[in-house]
Amino acid sequence: MVCSGVAAPTRTDILGLYRSLLRVAREFPDYNIREYTKRRTIDGFRENKDLTDSESISSAYREGKSQLAVAKRQSLVYSLYAPNVKSVMELDTTSI
Repeated sequence: MVCSGVAAPTRTDILGLYRSLLRVAREFPDYNIREYTKRRTIDGFRENKDLTDSESISSAYREGKSQLAVAKRQSLVYSLYAPNVKSVMELDTTSI
């Protein structure tokens, strides 16, 4: 038996990661990217919900943390260079 020395993430840690990913998704100014990030987060957690092995849970958690870091960087970069035009999905059609 090989002991990695790293404790598996707790339920609180995993839920915190989930919330953080959804929070970062809301920061994207573009509707399509925002919805894609949100959908990918939900799908990724659903895909891994049945994991029971502590090593696979830790591996999925590490992957999620790295994806969170990527999403934060991309959100920042995209906010600096995003066009000011809204998506058709975000236009207010009630005033027409």
